[in-house]
Amino acid sequence: MQQDKPVADLNLEEAREELARLAQLLKAANRAYHTDDAPKISDAEFDGLKRRNTALEAAFPELLRDDSPSLQVGAAVAEGFAKIAHSKPMLSLENAFEDVDVTDFDERVRKFLEHESSLFYTAEPKIDGLSLSLHYRNGKLDHAVTRGDGAVGENVTENAMTIADIPKKLKNAPAILEVRGEVYMSHADFAALNARQIEAGEKVFANPRNAAAGSLRQLDPKITQSRPLKFFAYAWGTVSEPLARTQFEAIEKLSALGFKTNPLTSLCSGPDSLLEQYHAIEAQRATLGYDIDGVVYKVNDLALQSRLGMRSTTPRWAIAHKFPAELAWTRLEAIDIQVGRTGALSPVARLAPVTVGGVVVSNATLHNEDYIAGRDAKGQPIRDGRDIRVGDWVQVYRAGDVIPKINDVDLEKRPSAAVPFEFPEVCPECGSPAIREPGDAVRRCTGGLICPAQAVERLKHFVSRGAFDIEGLGAKQIEFFFNDSDLPVKTPADIFTLERRDAANPMRKLKNRNGFGETSAKKLFASINAKRQISLDRLIFGLGIRHAGEQASTLLARHYGTWVALEAGLTQAVEGNSAWAELIAIDGVGKVMADSLVAAFQNDVERSAIDRLVAELQVMAVAVPAPVNSPIAGKTLVFTGTLEKMSRAEAKSRAEALGAKVAGSVSVKTDLVIAGPGAGSKAKDAEKFGVDVIDEEGWIALIGQA
Repeated sequence: MQQDKPVADLNLEEAREELARLAQLLKAANRAYHTDDAPKISDAEFDGLKRRNTALEAAFPELLRDDSPSLQVGAAVAEGFAKIAHSKPMLSLENAFEDVDVTDFDERVRKFLEHESSLFYTAEPKIDGLSLSLHYRNGKLDHAVTRGDGAVGENVTENAMTIADIPKKLKNAPAILEVRGEVYMSHADFAALNARQIEAGEKVFANPRNAAAGSLRQLDPKITQSRPLKFFAYAWGTVSEPLARTQFEAIEKLSALGFKTNPLTSLCSGPDSLLEQYHAIEAQRATLGYDIDGVVYKVNDLALQSRLGMRSTTPRWAIAHKFPAELAWTRLEAIDIQVGRTGALSPVARLAPVTVGGVVVSNATLHNEDYIAGRDAKGQPIRDGRDIRVGDWVQVYRAGDVIPKINDVDLEKRPSAAVPFEFPEVCPECGSPAIREPGDAVRRCTGGLICPAQAVERLKHFVSRGAFDIEGLGAKQIEFFFNDSDLPVKTPADIFTLERRDAANPMRKLKNRNGFGETSAKKLFASINAKRQISLDRLIFGLGIRHAGEQASTLLARHYGTWVALEAGLTQAVEGNSAWAELIAIDGVGKVMADSLVAAFQNDVERSAIDRLVAELQVMAVAVPAPVNSPIAGKTLVFTGTLEKMSRAEAKSRAEALGAKVAGSVSVKTDLVIAGPGAGSKAKDAEKFGVDVIDEEGWIALIGQA
């Protein structure tokens, strides 16, 4: 099946399904790691999954999903902390796993810059801890913020103040200085902390990273103060004046200001030197006294870093070279079938708990029925045709899935009573037929909204942080109301009628129900009412339409502007007409997503639920961000032909940084075409649509005005 196939062997449909699977699994992993401080996998396993996703997107760029993991950073902040927006996003890093990946990184950097000679890089250990941003104003620590989702983090200032490695005051520092680094715990301190926890009869931590993250994110700073936390500084964000001209000199500057920086940070000339340092650090890994999971390489020249710029979630000028993953064997005790929001039947292995790389694993994905049966989607054998049965001794691989993957089976240890697993052909939740369409690796329940599992999962999605984010209405409360006979919540609209229905109920008021009181009921109603005014992008995402994730919801909201325009466009869209052409022309919206959106808005049952919801809301337009004094802000650009002064990648990056959108084709909505030598049909299309065309010299002069 496609989960085991090399990317090069996948066809278009297999790649689409694999990308959908990866997006779902990585989202769950980000939540577990960044928000819950309870990762179910190691970094190596998470990175293996991201690596496959990246390879798929490179091989099938037309299948890039709006909710792609490559467009996401971290996860939403936890409840209980105030939120602070980062002045500059705290981005994640692209990963390397093999030596050739490092060489490829160097080649990509030099190609982007059109730089023929070798470049200098810094190499430093990648600390396995919790990212933290420290903001200093006039030399005094003003506030400290966790990474969160990369855009918004948690205010943990009081807790950070208790960490000895974090200076509270600085001398000779820029007036505004944001220092970024990693909070961690040494092996010795971790062992001592767990010994104290055992003695006190309290929670024992699984590994130093969990202990550090949990300690920093305590609501009581006194608890944080009692924990042996440390801090390494390795980067900076907003500064009122440059720290230095190079990365290495800037790290030395941070050290001079009083921050602890990693002594293994070194300056390297080219990929061979980087790999030499990687293996040197790897050899010292067991004796460092703290956890690292790789080595980070960064372009040393800060001016070149600026030119290289950022992708949506990662900088082009840095990469993390990760250490290898691990394996373990354990007993498969049961196979459960879970039904998701889109009706997918997902088999989950329940395992005898086993520790792999410091994380206790008790669940693993089994992907689908073909994987269990030992065959791929085309019927060809995998694992030499060995199927997976309850009672088997199975190998768990911790480098490819959020819920770890079962990689192999030991037939010599198979119980004599073990029988082949029969995958259900009806939904275990509602009894509806579970159909596997031709070309689809997943079997799906056909019950739709009559399936309680799908309905509940849709409601959970609706109230999630990325959607309506209704405080006090989480997964447990959704399940309570869904199954309640007095105040049932079966669709999103029912949430907004709760208070009215409760007031009309003369007998069993919510305030008198188990788990609620007068105060909690009032708070819940207030939280719901606070979300009656909602931005268009959050509404679209909250609807839970398949393939329409957060990124796509924002694109749609910015394109259509208002609910009225969006509703009209999707209601009228029929493949071939102007409404369909407008939808499919949105950069980032492909045919699969367009089909899904149109189907939702033109299905009578779905549309009725949407209309009843919108009747309870005030939907707000989404403002399109535009930088000040940019002559191309808000405009749609198309590049064609050969650019000679900068690479196409750099030109696209510059345009987007100045607030423009870059499209791949010319249409009536295109504002400007930049044409270099060899411009072909796009230049002709520009003439046909009356779009202005400039050459590269004109482009450079134009962006020089920004």
